[in-house]
Amino acid sequence: METVAPVAPGPGAGPFPSLFPPGLHGIYGECRRLYPEQPNPLQVTAILKYWLGGPDPLDYVSMYRNLGSPNQNVPEHWHYVSFGLSDLYGDNRVHEFTGPDGPSGFGFELTFRLKRETGESAPPTWPAELMQGLARYVFQSENTFCSGDHVSWHSPLDNSESRIQHMLLTEDPQMQPVQTPFGIVTFLQIVGVCTEELHAAQQWNGQGILELLRTVPVAGGPWLITDMRRGETIFEIDPHLQQDRVDKGIETDGSNLSGVSAKCAWDDLSRPPEDDEDSRSICIGTHPRRLSGKDTEQIRETLRRGLEINSKPILPPINTQRQNGLNSDRAPSRKDSLESDSSAAIIPHELIRTRQLESVHLKFNQESGALIPLCLRGRLLHGRHFTYKSITGDTAITFVSTGVEGAFATEEHPYAAHGPWLQILLTEEFVERMLEDLEDLSSPEEFKLPKEYSWPEKKLKVSILPDAVFDNLLH
Repeated sequence: METVAPVAPGPGAGPFPSLFPPGLHGIYGECRRLYPEQPNPLQVTAILKYWLGGPDPLDYVSMYRNLGSPNQNVPEHWHYVSFGLSDLYGDNRVHEFTGPDGPSGFGFELTFRLKRETGESAPPTWPAELMQGLARYVFQSENTFCSGDHVSWHSPLDNSESRIQHMLLTEDPQMQPVQTPFGIVTFLQIVGVCTEELHAAQQWNGQGILELLRTVPVAGGPWLITDMRRGETIFEIDPHLQQDRVDKGIETDGSNLSGVSAKCAWDDLSRPPEDDEDSRSICIGTHPRRLSGKDTEQIRETLRRGLEINSKPILPPINTQRQNGLNSDRAPSRKDSLESDSSAAIIPHELIRTRQLESVHLKFNQESGALIPLCLRGRLLHGRHFTYKSITGDTAITFVSTGVEGAFATEEHPYAAHGPWLQILLTEEFVERMLEDLEDLSSPEEFKLPKEYSWPEKKLKVSILPDAVFDNLLH
């Protein structure tokens, strides 16, 4: 990556617009509408383009100086705009050309607004690297982002000592969707947040936290401008009001987080260890069983955005016949697997039949286990479901409430497995009891690992393990 000026002036800046690929031309046109006085912004450009084998999916990131809006208490800031998640060329070199009526490429570009420091004459270039990292995730996983999504980054965005270590995504407040010959492009803005704000977004929903950030000028304000020097969370700035609004939101709305990628495993305690069909081989064996394409697509859809815009508590029915890796009630996806390798291998019928289990043992690392109260309070008590998908294998654990349709776990058989995918149905009464017993998970720093919880009459055991022990367990 290097910082350069555009190869040619922006649209309307001379006789060169025809040199721009049409998709690029469309995005430049929207930028020129906002910044007519900056036809040649500084750019970070990929030295070797992605479609020529380079590592960076974004061809360009343009950087503009935005004067803000004093009347709205919006400070001066740098405005970054990506080029490459949408289809810039229309010739299948990066994205499959699907016509002008649908989304262009992945259907969006990223933006970022960074508060300008006093005396800063040029924009920092680290946001471009951040955007490239997010773009690599999108290209490699083929999972798109939506407004309200959160990204757990676990590191200061600018590699400093900043508390801004995670991201939320929202619609850019100024940039309008663009119609190009290759489809429609929307603009999703990255918003830097603190760890406590990320956790609140997980417990409740991203949109709710974004609205709170908009009401606090130093935490983002109406245009959600990221200030890497912000030293306080919105809960420290206004301790009672903000936390009360989040608590009320969780109680009223539940959580929109329908699933996470996690370190998790499960054992079928109904079978003796020497049984060759013991489900431990699913979690721990050197050649773990694979999810069928149908199951993989269903779980993938749960985790694809992390946010359910229309939170209808339905799991699609399970079929043993693959339909090209797709559910019949949704449009074809760009990828039929949660993993980087394909799960499309033919699965013997006996490995994907649904099995009822009598007793199960669930295992999570500390970070994943800390989300169990969210799963129970924010999802199941609101008649929804929550899925843990293993990041180290093909294992998946879905908790469902009695109000979820299409699940293969039932009140009569609350533990059921479909290959390495376990579903657990919990009644409201049992959920309330579990929340009491798991209360210390809300303060994980106060207890020592490993930690075990057991409900013998329900034949359910949950273990929270240190990462090192968990990693050894899976290998």
